[in-house]
Amino acid sequence: MAKLVEDYIHGRIDIKGDFRDFIGTRTDYVTYKLVADHVKFFLTRFIPEVTIHSKKQDERIVQDHYDRGNDFFNWFLGPRMVYTSAFFTDLNQDLETAQDQKMKLVCDKLQLKRSETLLDIGCGWGTLVLYAARERDADATGITIAEEGAAYATEQIAEAGYSDSARILRMDYRDIPHKKYNKISCLEMAEHVGVKYFSRFMRQIYSMLEDDGLFYLQIAGLKAGVHMESLVWGLFMNKYIFSGADASMPLSFVVKNLEKAGFEIHSVENIGIHYSITIDRWYDNWMRNKEAIEKKYGQFWFRLWQVFLGWSVHIAAQGNSTCFQIVCNKNLETYNRKRFVGEIGMGERLNESSNNIPTEMPAAVE
Repeated sequence: MAKLVEDYIHGRIDIKGDFRDFIGTRTDYVTYKLVADHVKFFLTRFIPEVTIHSKKQDERIVQDHYDRGNDFFNWFLGPRMVYTSAFFTDLNQDLETAQDQKMKLVCDKLQLKRSETLLDIGCGWGTLVLYAARERDADATGITIAEEGAAYATEQIAEAGYSDSARILRMDYRDIPHKKYNKISCLEMAEHVGVKYFSRFMRQIYSMLEDDGLFYLQIAGLKAGVHMESLVWGLFMNKYIFSGADASMPLSFVVKNLEKAGFEIHSVENIGIHYSITIDRWYDNWMRNKEAIEKKYGQFWFRLWQVFLGWSVHIAAQGNSTCFQIVCNKNLETYNRKRFVGEIGMGERLNESSNNIPTEMPAAVE
């Protein structure tokens, strides 16, 4: 599989038909094994990156990926510019509606209220920050080290007229000014912190959260155990897409570090299939913009993202890669846990479920 992907993105071979469909039949003709290039990459790049994770190194990695150009990302993310899993209530739902639903769901799970302070770490293009200020009348702060993303987000906030209640700070997460927030969110950024600093990052968040606050963590994870395709796919992703993002781990790793930091896990939701559908929509957007992408960035970059998106659709659909929505509170004896009874969103789900309960039970089958 590794050789096929390398040959394709470098233009040494062509693939007829749709690449996503082609990858969907991969088990018919490919094998998964570590090759010499994997070992070389692991020793010369992967190990140094995951063992250092300095501010300078992380900024370089982010610039290489996220500062390629806002047009590059708009060509697959679409108008919402959200680089995290959406939440679908219908398999045929469009991406923008699903991303809007995700924003609402995040704010619901955080029980975000008027005038409360929200810190969004790894805010991307600032979509959640603006949503929180506009839809919940919250005071929202976003953190990113991506220069183009920060500029875009600041402009969007200003154009919408929310500069007084929403702002973007361009800095490393380790440099966030230490103050308390009512609510903290981190959507698919913690993977980039790395295994080395993950526990410290969780402790940092704990220290910035008010004692009666809530922390929402959305994080991409992996199936527990060793799976050869996941390993080969993961090395490809680390080499070409998300360098240094080595904290995509099984759920047990995340929960253990949250609890060690002093958090109590309120809820965990696996939205891996939503991630697969999200990436599927991104793939469709990318393919629709093929001509413009190749004209500005060339065939290599078009094919690289085509492989990334097309392969990841299937990896997430089969559960090898997944995504978790985790809500936490400080594990204090004085914490008011009654807030979770009839919490926003959950009551609506229960009501919807009860409406589907038949009034008459079917007769028992003899």
